[in-house]
Parts: sequence; structure tokens; C-alpha cells
Amino acid sequence: GFIGSANIDTNSRLCMASSVAGHRRAFGSDTVPGCYEDLEQADLIVAVGSNFAWCHPVLSQRMAEAKAKRPEMRIVLIDPRRSASAELADLHLAIKSDSDVALFNGLLRWLEESGCRNADYVARHTGGLDASLASARQTSLGETARLTGLSLAELLAFYRLFALHEKTVTLYSQGVNQSAGGTDKVNAILNCHLLTGRIGLPGRGPFSLTGQPNAMGGREVGGLANQLAAHLDIENAEHRALVQGFWESPALPEAPGLKAVDLFQAVAEGRVKALWIMGTNPAVSLPDAGAVRAAIHACPFVVVSDVEQRTDTTEVADVLLPAAAWGEKDGTVTNSERRISRQRAFLSLPGEARPDWRILCDVAAAMGWGDAFDYSSPWEIFREYAALTATANNGSRDLDLSGCLDWRVADYEAAAPFQWPCGRGEAAGDRPKRFFAEGGFFTSDGRARFVAVTPPAAPQTERGLPFLLNTGRVRDQWHTMTRSGRSPRLAQHVAEPFVEIHPADADALGIAAAGLVKLINHRGSYVGRAVITERQQPGELFAPMHWNAQTASSGRVDALVASRCDPVSGQPALKMTRVRAESVPLAWYGFAVVADKPGKIPADYWALARSGAGYRLELGGHQRPDDWRG
Repeated sequence: GFIGSANIDTNSRLCMASSVAGHRRAFGSDTVPGCYEDLEQADLIVAVGSNFAWCHPVLSQRMAEAKAKRPEMRIVLIDPRRSASAELADLHLAIKSDSDVALFNGLLRWLEESGCRNADYVARHTGGLDASLASARQTSLGETARLTGLSLAELLAFYRLFALHEKTVTLYSQGVNQSAGGTDKVNAILNCHLLTGRIGLPGRGPFSLTGQPNAMGGREVGGLANQLAAHLDIENAEHRALVQGFWESPALPEAPGLKAVDLFQAVAEGRVKALWIMGTNPAVSLPDAGAVRAAIHACPFVVVSDVEQRTDTTEVADVLLPAAAWGEKDGTVTNSERRISRQRAFLSLPGEARPDWRILCDVAAAMGWGDAFDYSSPWEIFREYAALTATANNGSRDLDLSGCLDWRVADYEAAAPFQWPCGRGEAAGDRPKRFFAEGGFFTSDGRARFVAVTPPAAPQTERGLPFLLNTGRVRDQWHTMTRSGRSPRLAQHVAEPFVEIHPADADALGIAAAGLVKLINHRGSYVGRAVITERQQPGELFAPMHWNAQTASSGRVDALVASRCDPVSGQPALKMTRVRAESVPLAWYGFAVVADKPGKIPADYWALARSGAGYRLELGGHQRPDDWRG
């Protein structure tokens, strides 16, 4: 609103942008309609592209407890890889990668032909069904089985379960969102819930599981290049005027800015000459990470705000700003079910560290906008945000915190977690709040939109790159390990990068269990320990996303990933890229436990992890040392 650039994006782009786009196409707004309680009230949970056991362990425990109390509850896991979540599932559908649209288009057609349409709901509250059904009918049941790689028996078992259980929740996460067709996948799922009217009621609805804390909160306050704060649209002239008038800002952009992947390409091309990176590590986490690191290094002016002095990104920055860590700052966060929670500091600020809001205000003041950024506390910022959600709203937008405008600072300090919306005169409590059971969508006519989608073409095998690589998380690490990697206890789970590979593929390549595997394409390489397992399908591999240049010699898996994005959401297809794999024969291996973190490690392969008061180190080399004995 002051510099006049919309080139601001958050990790929500890498995490949930396709869900946002799918919601907006179907509902007219980025509204998650359900609640966590629905997971305990459902009779059927369908988890799509989500290893919830490792990535959402608290929710996983809630589901496990609910299933123990009601053994008749059914859980279906849809994932090419047999992850830890399959242990809780009654049915695992190991579909081909990127075949989700075919699966749910087939479900839509089957539900319609089996008489499962909620005719009243569809007639009163939706539009566009005919086009979606026409698209779904282009693929027969047999063709759906072929596209998904499932047997007819598996398909029908899933479709019958969905038809049988009125109380159905469909959970989806990164396996859906981080795809070049992620938005279409989201709408294929939403179509099935709209057809059956399973939305906005206890135990019923589609549920987008965010990939990280406050991914919902970040997009609420406008942390996306194509959105304004408070779920207002940058393309909408009325919304722009509302925000600009509210902020009294001089230079609000009239068009969306550069989304994350495009932004760093613009940096590489010299079109963006100043960059401020806050609390993230794009030199590891973005696709084609090697090119991203080079772009940051070449950028004329780079500022990084972080709690860590040394990361892959800070190493190529010009200015480092010490930011407050999680336990040192105060404010609010919003989770997947629209629940806003107060975050209260329990540690004092060390050294010169400041919270992010304070850093931003100080920089704004130095640029001449001190009056507009004259906040003295997070409470003042929250109150302004609540006021913006209420401005010219009157029920026309989903996000409404006008009920918080009567708060005093003591109410904010003592606030218990509550779900939005919280309208005028409404107490902020923990009563479950759902959307759309009686329609009320945020489209021009108040009706939801079925969105006609078609399955993408099968992934093409690139010459010399026979394997499809899937990337993801492990249970005890977080993002690029800049903080979770400091914990010896967490490192006990998995201490070095690895590659999951099917036994047939390992045998064909001469790869032994616990041997080293190198993954290669024209963008980069990655080396990890071989985990030979039938959890993987033949021709597909899995590698974790967490390791970086500080923790392994060649562990940045996103250096391999292409910068392909969903054309609607701009979310990169981090879950899928093509590689070749080969065994890494080393002349020697070593293992060390050291008290101090080593500097340069003289080895061709190494992986470093915290252990007790020191570090553990796996290492090896191609050349036999001259003084080697034995």
C-alpha cells in the first residue's frame, strides 16, 4: 500500500495456493467450510495426498482415538506411496501419481448414476453440474481404472464406501496442492461433496489440511501476491478502493504481483533488484533451488530476517536482521479450521532480536511512513485488522471479526481460541462454526459452482530420466531443518537423507540396502541412503525435503524439482519430478561423534546430525586414502 508493489508472497503459495484457488472457483471465497470435530464425527474419512500420521500427528491421534471408540468408522488413504498413515486406514488406494482428477471425476459420475445426488441441495444452492457431469462421462469406469492404476474392485470398493456413508469428510493436503493440476484436483473433490450436499454439516465436508502453522492466517491478512488483506481481491476496484481508503495509503497496486516462483525468476533476470526474505529458506525449499540460490546471490540487495545466522539463504544475503523466534513473540495465528489463537511470548528477546512487526514498522518509519505504521503493540495491529474485515462487509464476505471491535486490550490478552466469523454482537467462543449447509456461497448469485475438470495427460517419461520422484516430510523434522535440526532427540528418528526405492528397481540398479543412491537430472543431484521397500511403486522414488547444505553434502532435493506451477494457483509442483538413479560406490565409509560442529568436511559424502551435546557424522569418499591400512 505504500511502496506500491504487489510482489509479496508467503509460504502459503508453496503450501495451500491450489486449495485457495479451488475454494474461490467453487465457493466464491477462500472458505474452509468444516471443523476439526468433523473428523471425530465422520463415519468415513477419505485422506487424499496426506501422510497425516507424520505431517499432522495431533489430528492423526484424534482420528485414531475416534476410530478406537467407533470401530465401524472407515478411513481410506489415497496415495501412490504406502505411508505410515496406511496403518490406520481400512483401504489404501495406491493410485498413479497425478491421477486424482480421474479418480474423483469417476466418483462424481458413479454417484450420479447410483442415485446419490442430493437433488434439493443441488437445485437450490449450486450451478454448473451438467458441464461437470459431461466432463466426467468422457471417461468410462474401465478407463478410470487404467488412468489411476487401480483394479475395478478397488475403484468400486471406494465408490461404494463413499456412497454408503452420509457422514464423509475428505481430507486433502500437499499431494493434492503441490501439483501442476492442483486446483483441478481440489475442484474434483469439491464437486463430489456439492453433488451429495455433504458440506457444512457435522461430520460432512471437504477439509483442506494446511501444510504449516498459520498458512491460513498468512493468506487472511493478504500474504499472497494476488490477494489483499481480509479476503479482499486485488483485481476488484471496489476492494482496492476500500483497502486504500482504510489504510490511507498512497500507492496501492492495481494488479497482482509476482508469485513465488515467478518472483525468483524475475530476480534472476534482473527485473527485481531488492529482496526481503523473512523466516523462510528459499535457497532450499523452492523448486530448482540451485537456480534460486544463484538468483539471490546475484540480486543487488538482499535482506534476510531470521532466527538463524547461518542458513543456505543467509549465506548469500547482504543484510541479516535478527528476528524473534516463536517463543519470543506475541500475536495471533489461524489454523486449518479458521480458529484464531493467541500466541504469547514465554521467552525474553535475546540480543538485538525484534519481532517481525516491529522490524517492518521501523523500516516503514525510516522510509517516511512512520505515522501510518505507528503501532506500539500486536493488539493495535489485530484491532486494525478486525476493523478492516468489518468495513463494508454486512455479510458479503466470509471473513468477519467485527465482534472483536468491542474488545479492550485485556480481552485480547486473555482471548481463548475462537473460530471466525465472529460478527457484531457475537461472543468469540469455541462453538463449532461451519459454512454452506444452507447455501450462502460468496458468489454473485449465492450459488456454488461445479467446475468441469479433465484428467491431465499421463506424465511423460523423459529420455534418460526413468523415475518419478515424490518429495515430502519425515515425522520428526520441519521444513529445511534450520531449527528442528538443532534437536538431538528429533535427529534420532532419521539422521541423514534417504531414498525409498522398490526392491525390483534396486535390484536392477545394483543398489543394496543402506547403500548410497544418487538422483540426477539436468538441474542438480541428490545423494541419500537406500531404503528398499515395497511401500514404493516400481518406477517411483521418495526422498525427504528437509536436508540442506548445512546438514548434508548433497541433500537439497528441491534442487532437482522443475519450476512447473499450477496455471491457476501458481503453486509449484514440488511433489513430482523426473530423475535417474544410480548406485554410489565409495572406497571408504566413516562415522564420527564430535563435540563441536565441524567446518569444512573433507569427504565426498557426509551427513551431519545433532547427537547429545555434540554431533554425529556419516561420511565417505571415492578415493582410498594413501595411509589406509588393512
